[in-house]
Amino acid sequence: MTRQRVLVVGDVMLDVVVRPRGALEPTSDTASEVRVSRVVGACGDDDAAGLVELALTRGGVRPLLQRTVASTGVVVALVSDDGQRAMMTDRGANQLLDTDFVLAALGDVTHVHVSGYLLLDVATRDLARAALREARARRISTSLDVCSVAPLRAMTPARFFDASVDVQTLFANEEEALTLAGVDVLDDALNTLSSRFDEVLVTRGERGAWLEVAGTRHSVDARHVVVCDTTGAGDAATGAYLAARLSGASVVVAMRAAMDAGAAAVGQLGAPS
Repeated sequence: MTRQRVLVVGDVMLDVVVRPRGALEPTSDTASEVRVSRVVGACGDDDAAGLVELALTRGGVRPLLQRTVASTGVVVALVSDDGQRAMMTDRGANQLLDTDFVLAALGDVTHVHVSGYLLLDVATRDLARAALREARARRISTSLDVCSVAPLRAMTPARFFDASVDVQTLFANEEEALTLAGVDVLDDALNTLSSRFDEVLVTRGERGAWLEVAGTRHSVDARHVVVCDTTGAGDAATGAYLAARLSGASVVVAMRAAMDAGAAAVGQLGAPS
């Protein structure tokens, strides 16, 4: 099988995870579950950028980081005793990512995965659309993670659909899927989303995940584990699913891999790195 070369286009962020009693755990926000060749994003010329670059390199990923005058993005996650979290984000340098810099990174990749944050922010929406459009023009497969429901509501689902016209595989959690489809029932949401995207995976936390592809619906149960921190669980599931599918695995095998990765992520403090 041909070796897959995956490009992830997204935010370069330093995670700071805070427990209620004050324990602090800094981690780098890297797409560790995706077997990527390279990650492209924007950062500052600061220590945070160095930490992210080191984490990516140690994970076998080639970081393509556009250095800017702004500070590297930071997200602070406040984690409760039951593992749920509230997040405060400063995208920082990510808003300065340049379209030409991203397009130059496409090179010989075989798949492009874009973070929804790029589409949700008007500052980076055009570059995300350009990357997806160019990928499809080159017959490179594409995927997108919705990422966050609040900015999705602000953007409006109609504009999101318009901006994601070149996306083949969509990832969303249940709330994002319902919001995007404008319905209250997940079954209806999958009907709507599958009419626009070739493959739609909706994660449901402890209730597992649903998938619609080629007119067939699949579901898988989540693994029951002790939850420490839900930060990064969705990203881990997305990465594992993509890695499996791009390696030729069936959707059922890929879904199980996603649930395993999500379960491993919630069992530790901070996003997997």
